[in-house]
Amino acid sequence: MKEQLQKDFDNIIKNLSLSQRDTEIKKFYLDNFINKGFPNRRDENWKFSDLNQIIKKNIGELSFYNDYTSTSKVDTSVFVDGLEHNKIVFINGRIEKIEFNYEKKDQIEIIDKSENINKFNNNNSLSDLNNAFTNKSFKIVVKNGYQLIKPLIIYHITNSDIWSKNINLRLDFELGKDSSLRLIDLYNDTSEKNFLNIFYNFDLKENAVLKNYKVDKFENKNIKYSFNNIEQDKNSISETFILSSGSNFFKNEINCNLKGEYSSAFVNGILSLNNDKHHEIRTVINHLTENTKSYQLIKSVLDDNSKSVYQGKIFVNSEAQKTDGYQLSKAILLNKDSEFNAKPELEIYADDVKCSHGSASGSLSEDSIFYLMSRGLNYQQSRELLINGFLLDVVEKITDSEIKNLIKNMIGIKE
Repeated sequence: MKEQLQKDFDNIIKNLSLSQRDTEIKKFYLDNFINKGFPNRRDENWKFSDLNQIIKKNIGELSFYNDYTSTSKVDTSVFVDGLEHNKIVFINGRIEKIEFNYEKKDQIEIIDKSENINKFNNNNSLSDLNNAFTNKSFKIVVKNGYQLIKPLIIYHITNSDIWSKNINLRLDFELGKDSSLRLIDLYNDTSEKNFLNIFYNFDLKENAVLKNYKVDKFENKNIKYSFNNIEQDKNSISETFILSSGSNFFKNEINCNLKGEYSSAFVNGILSLNNDKHHEIRTVINHLTENTKSYQLIKSVLDDNSKSVYQGKIFVNSEAQKTDGYQLSKAILLNKDSEFNAKPELEIYADDVKCSHGSASGSLSEDSIFYLMSRGLNYQQSRELLINGFLLDVVEKITDSEIKNLIKNMIGIKE
C-alpha cells in the first residue's frame, strides 16, 4: 500500500498549484498516515470496527488518486422533491455546484481554503489521509444575525466513473453570533467499492443554532467514514440526527466541545441494517464549562447478519458544574445472527452534575405481535408497526417539522 500511496500522492501534487510549504505539509500528513495505517482493533476507538480488515474484505486494493480536472454532469433527478433548498453537490469527490439561491448573498461567505493548509497535531490517521489527499477545501461563513431561509442539502454522489477509489472531502462552517443553519447530508451512490472519508468542522458563535441531518438511506456497496467536530460558544445549540442504513459500512463520529455557558448538544440516531451491513456511531461530548447540557438517543434495528455499534462518551471537566448529560442506546435484534455492541462512558471531574447512561437490547415481543394480529393485522404488519413505534421516538426528537416529515417519508413511518 505504501508504494500506491506515494505514487498517487505524487500525481496529486503534480495537479495542484501548491507552494513548497503546503507541499511539505501535505507530505507530513502522508507520512503520518503511512506510519499509522488504517485504524484497526488495537485502537480503542475502533475495537468493534476494524477498518483495515473491512476495506480488505469489501474493496481490496484502493487507489488514492482522483483526476479532479474533468467535470461530471449534475443529474437533477437526485435532488429532493417537495423541499426548497440550497445545494452543494459533490460528484466523485469534486464540487460541481454551490448554490444559495434562496439566501441574501451578502450574508453568506464562501472561502476557498485549498491554499491555506495548516499543520496541527491529530491522532486520527483518517484525518491525516484526508489532509494529504483533499483537493478542494471550502469554509462557509454565515454572518452574524443571519438565519438561512431554506435548508442546505449537501449531495454526496458517486457514479460509474470511479471504482475502488478513496475520496476525501473537507468543509468548514462558521456560524456567526445569533445565526442559524439547517444542513442535510444526503448520500446517493451508483458506484461501488469506494471509501469516502469526510471531515466537517463547525464553529458556533454565541446564540448560534446548527441543525445537521445525515441521511445514508440508499442501498450501496461503499464504505464511509464521517467525522464532525463542533465547537460551541455561549448559548449555542447543535442538533445532529443520523439515519444510517444504506452503505456496506458507515461510521459516524461526533466530537462536540461545549465551551460556552448554557450551550447544548443533542445527538439522535437510527441504525436500520440488514444484509451483513456494519454501521457505527461514536460520540464524544465534552462539557468544558458550567451549565451545559447534552442529550443522546441511539436506536438500532438489526436483521440478517448485520452489526451495529454505539460508543458514547460524556466528559465533564472540573469547571463544568451543573452539567446535565443524558445518553441512551437501544437495539432490536430481528435475527439471532445480528449483533449489537454498546460502550457507554462517563468521565466526570465535577461534583454538582446530573449525568446518566444506559443501554438495552432484545427481540420483538411475540406477545405484542400476537395482540396486534388478534386486532386484524397480519404478522408482517404487526412487526412493522412495532418497529415503527420503536423508531418514532428518535424521529420525534427532530425539532424542524419540515425535515422531520421528510425523514418519516424516507423511513416509511406512518402515524
